[in-house]
Amino acid sequence: MALLVMVVLWAAAGSGVRASPAEEGLLRVLGLQRRPRPPSPGTLVPPELLDIYRRQQAPDTLDTLDLPLPGRYTRSANTVRSFTHIGNEDDRARRKFRLNFNVTDVLATETPTLAELHLSGFQAGQRVLVHDILQPGMKGGDGPILRILDSKKASKNGSVLLDVTPAVERWTSGTNHGLLVEVEGPPQRVKRDLQMMFLFSDDGKSGPRGLEELLSRKKRAAAQGKKHRRKDGREICRRHPLYVNFKAVGWDDWIVAPPGYDAYYCHGDCPFPLADHLNSTNHAIVQTLVHSVNPNAVPKACCVPTQLSSISMLYLDEGKVVLKNYQDMTVVGCGCR
Repeated sequence: MALLVMVVLWAAAGSGVRASPAEEGLLRVLGLQRRPRPPSPGTLVPPELLDIYRRQQAPDTLDTLDLPLPGRYTRSANTVRSFTHIGNEDDRARRKFRLNFNVTDVLATETPTLAELHLSGFQAGQRVLVHDILQPGMKGGDGPILRILDSKKASKNGSVLLDVTPAVERWTSGTNHGLLVEVEGPPQRVKRDLQMMFLFSDDGKSGPRGLEELLSRKKRAAAQGKKHRRKDGREICRRHPLYVNFKAVGWDDWIVAPPGYDAYYCHGDCPFPLADHLNSTNHAIVQTLVHSVNPNAVPKACCVPTQLSSISMLYLDEGKVVLKNYQDMTVVGCGCR
């Protein structure tokens, strides 16, 4: 039976009370400087992000920090965020309208790999074009300087997906003047909740993993799950259950999924001689040999995680919906080191 750990954090959202060191430490692990504020009522998670999250939960999915993005031509990405248009709502139907997305904070710390503009509410077959505004027009002077980014016809349900990656890449070192959407055919007004940009990025924290390691995780995890005891009753180094419950720490108001995760931990004895299933390094074997001869010279090798896997989290942060993969969050195998 899994051990349910009630991690005691001082989670006082909106109360002005400073977070405890434990909460601050866990937020740093998640790459957050502060606890995200609870979203406004009625905040919806885009179905596209839910679909990506569910793909990663498939039982046969390899443990990798790269998001599963079939059919998309992009470099690796371990994070995707949704951004809504900022600015005043315009009720006039137009053939051209401007969209602005504040992505400054993300571009300051992460590398953009793909940016998609999702629009809905068009007539089926209506062509939609999107431009990067290189320089806005001057009132009473020259018009804006534009660069065409993408052009597609709206699908049967009136939606269109446009690639705006070159604009976001330019914004990393240039000025963000927004995007200009042009509609061919009847004038069109797109509602605020139907205009959204998905920004895929890489935070640079993904470590390389070999194919052999990825394929051997399940086999090693099964071996670590078996109980091993010494003749004197002491338990040999192995993996033990440890469940982190986000609801128990008061974080379920901004974390959409998962409700918690199996972190596990390593504990047990590293006896002489070290067995093969303990995944020991040559150094640990030598240290154990020396300890067996002279216990006062060096301590025993320690039972520590030798293999870790990632988890995926879907959460809300001030109007943005974020899907992010976190490396080395779940113990897969234990060993003596």
